[in-house]
Amino acid sequence: MCGFANKYVQDVHEAEEIVQNCFVKFWENKTDLKVNSSLRSYLFSSVKNACLNQIKHLKVKEDYKIHNEKEIELFQYSVDDDLEASELESKISKTISELPDARRQIFILSRYEGLKYKEIADKLKISIKTVENQMGSALKYLKAELAEYIVTVIVLLSILKN
Repeated sequence: MCGFANKYVQDVHEAEEIVQNCFVKFWENKTDLKVNSSLRSYLFSSVKNACLNQIKHLKVKEDYKIHNEKEIELFQYSVDDDLEASELESKISKTISELPDARRQIFILSRYEGLKYKEIADKLKISIKTVENQMGSALKYLKAELAEYIVTVIVLLSILKN
């Protein structure tokens, strides 16, 4: 029977444990059991079912382990990334504050208030072309000033995507 169980669980010690548990259960419940087929087939069926239950149990444990490892990894990224994100946020605010007044105003209206270039041009009474040029200059400046944070931005975006 141990050889039969070992074909399922691929672990001699685990197979022996399963067979022993089946015999113990059989012995404990011998007065209440009604075996309709041969005792041999009943025991083999019991061992087979116990093996399948063990395999299912191991699969659940493995899935739980993988889930926990991912949670721990995500938490680690989260702690590190929270620090880098706050540093990045400070750097972005500082960089935006360094923009010339008109450029900063256009940038804020576009990126923070969500206005379209035409709406910004109408609000500030300037041409759309001026808005486009100022936004291009602002983005170019931000890109240059925040280049060292590109890895952080990519990591944060990939975590948010998952």
